[in-house]
Amino acid sequence: MKISCIILLCSFFLQSFFCTAKSNDPNRSGNDTILTTEEVIIPTFLGNEQRNFYGINPPDTLEVLWKLYLGKGETIISRKLGSRIWAGAGWTGQPLLIKEDSSMFLIQGAYDHHLKKIHAETGEIIWQYKFDDVVKGTGTIWEAPDSFPPENRLIILQGSRLGVGNYLDTKHIPSYRAISYYSGRELWRLDVKWTDSYSRDADGSALILNDTLYIGLENSLLTIINPSPYHASLKDGMLQPEIIQEIKLYTKTDVINHKNNVVTESSPCLIDSIIYIASGSGHVFGYNLNQKKLVWDFYVGSDIDGSAIVTHDKCLLVSVEKQYIEGNGGAFKLDPSKPPEDAVVWYLPTGDIKYASWEGGIVGSGAVNDHYNNGETTYLAAFSAIDGYLYVVMHDSIDAIRLVDGPRKEYKYPAPRVVFKYKIGNSISTPLLFEDKLIAASYAGIYLFEYDSDLNFKLLSKFPATFESTPIVYNGKVYIASRNGYFYCLGKKM
Repeated sequence: MKISCIILLCSFFLQSFFCTAKSNDPNRSGNDTILTTEEVIIPTFLGNEQRNFYGINPPDTLEVLWKLYLGKGETIISRKLGSRIWAGAGWTGQPLLIKEDSSMFLIQGAYDHHLKKIHAETGEIIWQYKFDDVVKGTGTIWEAPDSFPPENRLIILQGSRLGVGNYLDTKHIPSYRAISYYSGRELWRLDVKWTDSYSRDADGSALILNDTLYIGLENSLLTIINPSPYHASLKDGMLQPEIIQEIKLYTKTDVINHKNNVVTESSPCLIDSIIYIASGSGHVFGYNLNQKKLVWDFYVGSDIDGSAIVTHDKCLLVSVEKQYIEGNGGAFKLDPSKPPEDAVVWYLPTGDIKYASWEGGIVGSGAVNDHYNNGETTYLAAFSAIDGYLYVVMHDSIDAIRLVDGPRKEYKYPAPRVVFKYKIGNSISTPLLFEDKLIAASYAGIYLFEYDSDLNFKLLSKFPATFESTPIVYNGKVYIASRNGYFYCLGKKM
């Protein structure tokens, strides 16, 4: 413990080599004393451990209240294809939301290589931290123990692409990092290992339980970390966190069948003592926290990029992309309390259509209204698909007269009751479902719907822009980043 503390103190002198944060945070005094009380409202992708909370009080219209230009940056596609310039922010790209006293702040990753702290009322940038590449995924905020210094009481765990100038075989790829929420200073960086996967990026959002971090990195290792900077140590010239355990989320057969595309981009969720995570290897795995091993494996066979979503009845909604499978992509509802071979509750197939590099199915995650449902209304799920449609289903109800082919066409499954279908344009974003509102973004724009107890849906507003990322909502405002370079605050002008 003494050695770790000495190393940590030394690391703060070394951080000037790693950190390029620029801060004009009014809440920091000259001696870095934090003068605020904070409430973390949205600390991770889709809001909580079940990935089913999106904020509160959605608006009735989508007028621009303010917008901020996020910038653009270079990223390497491959040695063969070279680099591209990307603007704004994309998938998954959901902002985090924190309240400090009476002020609201956002944390947003961007394609200009920076993680940004933004004032939610004005769009002012408070600080920026520079990564080595574009920042795609959504971070997670860890509320560290009271024993931590005030400046590090809130720590952002955030990933990026592998780094401009880096390739898969580059010796060190520190694409996952811990950053102080208040100062924007780097606290540690994780050197993401080279595995059978063809990626060393970090897109997923961590799940943090009892001060232990669980994340599926794009190298497809479920990586379990002690996130405390006090337990980090210098390795290969970098202050790196303590790794507790690493578990492969693929098999040798998956590597062959997917030609090394066994990338894990999803974020883990929790049901009781089991963590569930979907992998691009074509599996949904369950990791037992007590046994510290994988205990459940539902094989889909396709690429799965979306995160598994927890429903009120302790089931999982899993998105299925149209890749490596004979049948249609779509969405499963799975009951993980049952053996994998008996776990399917229903399957929703979506249309096969080629768009960009996709062939159909659902790339983003599903949404449910369960967090906002008091049990007196219908439990709904929504999905935005590559075929251009937004689907809304009763997720606890089966269409009694309809059986559909599964993704591999090996089995037929019950289908859910579809109550609403609307063409919003091709989408990889995740929609948001509230007690009477539905928000969905696509490459054609962001749509706001209202629905009643009879499940009649009405389009209230649309704002046209190119969206891949997922929005959040808070007190009459929608916050979302666009591929056009801008971050938007939308709502009703006073």
